[in-house]
Formats: sequence, structure tokens, C-alpha cells
Amino acid sequence: MKAIEIGIILIIILVIFGAILSSIENSTEKAMKEVEANNMEKLTSEVIDNLINNPGVPENWNEYGKGTPGLAVINGEGQVIQNSVSYAKLIALGKDYDKLVYDKLFTSKIHTSMELIPKESCISSVKIGESGEGENVFSLTRLVKCDFYKSYVLKNFEIKGKCNKHHSQDKCSCNYFKVFPGNLKKSDYYLLIDTTEEYDLSYIVDTTRVVKDRDWKTTISDVIYLNDEFDFYDDDSAIVFVHLDKPHPKALLVCVPKNFDKDLLEYDYFRTNECEFVMKAWY
Repeated sequence: MKAIEIGIILIIILVIFGAILSSIENSTEKAMKEVEANNMEKLTSEVIDNLINNPGVPENWNEYGKGTPGLAVINGEGQVIQNSVSYAKLIALGKDYDKLVYDKLFTSKIHTSMELIPKESCISSVKIGESGEGENVFSLTRLVKCDFYKSYVLKNFEIKGKCNKHHSQDKCSCNYFKVFPGNLKKSDYYLLIDTTEEYDLSYIVDTTRVVKDRDWKTTISDVIYLNDEFDFYDDDSAIVFVHLDKPHPKALLVCVPKNFDKDLLEYDYFRTNECEFVMKAWY
């Protein structure tokens, strides 16, 4: 066999061998990427499910900025609400995201962001975490309940309460709370009304310590400031009744700190909202 023919055969063999090697390398790289993607998907799924089903350790970790984070809401009976997000804990998580999420939950291996998107609500979405996204972004979505500022609610008028004027609960909705003069120095009381109820509702604020004949007032706004309607004798406390002329209206009585952002005084912020909780992850 001539040397030229042998050379050609060797070249062909080398080309075939190179193609095989390249194919093996591509297959190996593809398999490794699939393993990485599966691992990222599994870890991200575990983290998001743990966050929305556990309040964290300790339960009030958000007040100290340390511990193991969890976002689940604890109700008034001390029970953990599954598939829920505490707005206060979400904001606290965003303030130290790298330490609590990137370092602690993902052991500095995966970059992430989280977004809470209210459904059927006027509330804007809330996004925390890392900005910018790498390649092969993986996204998970969970349906959750979010409390936003519900902890400031004193009374929900959709729930039957008590009345000192013997109003029929089939025609009215009434409820009461106790207040001290000192409360008014640090807190503001509001009646918050869903926009569908605005102009279609009247109210009376009645303080039991001071008896006055009061007329029904039309709710010409969805935010009614109540502090000025409380009457006291000296420094004594008083029981305040709020009466609404409609059964089970979408209205809430709230008590917020003086420095509370007044732009957030909207009915939707103080009720439990159905939300989408989205976590994105990438390397």
C-alpha cells in the first residue's frame, strides 16, 4: 500500500476518532448539566415548600434577624397555617437575603429571587432577593395565603359581633373594642372599607362613657379616621362601639402605629390575600 493511501486512512481514522470524542464530551456535558438542573430543581422545591409551611426557628426569627428563616403564618391560636406567607417575615428576609437564603438555605451554591404576587387585589407585587439572572433559570410557583398587615385588624365586620343599641344583626353589623386615652398618643384607629362598599354604607361611632345622640354618617371615603370620634371622661378607659347599617359588609377596624405609611391604608392590605409565590433559581 502506498504511503499516500496509508496517510489518507490515518487521517480518516483520526477524524472519526475526534468526532467520537467530541460526541462523548458533548453527551457527558449534557448529562452533567441535566444532573445539575435536577439537583437545582430538587433543592429549590424543598426550600420553597419548607418556607411556606414553617414559621422558622425561632418562630419570631424576623424580630432578631437571625435563626433559620420560615415564612408561614401563625394564627391567633398558635397554629401554623400551611401554604402561607407572613408579609413581615418576607420583608425581614429581604433585608438580609444573602446571609439567610444564599448562604444558609442554599449553602452558597444557587442564586435566587422571590416574588409575592397578590391575585384579585389592588396590592402591588413584592420582590426580594438577587437582581439579575444567570443562564438556565428555573422557576417554581406556589399558591399561598398572605396576611400583609392583617395583624393590625381589631374587628372584621363580615363576622357577627355585639351591639349596645340592640340593632338587628340582619340589618346592621356592629362591634366594639376598649380604648384608653394613652392609646391615641401612639396609635391611630381607622375604619377601612372595600371600594365596592364605598358610598353604600353608613356608620355610627358610639362611646359608652359619654352618651350622645349620634346620626348615621355616610362613608364618603374608603378610609375613615376614628380617633376624633372617641369621647372620654378624664383619663378613664372607654368601650367604643362601631355600627354599620348593612349586614356583613367588607369593612375592617384597624389600629396602626402613628408612623404607619398612610398610603398603605387600603382594605386589601389588611385582609388575607390569595397570592402566587414565585421562586427563581440559577447558578
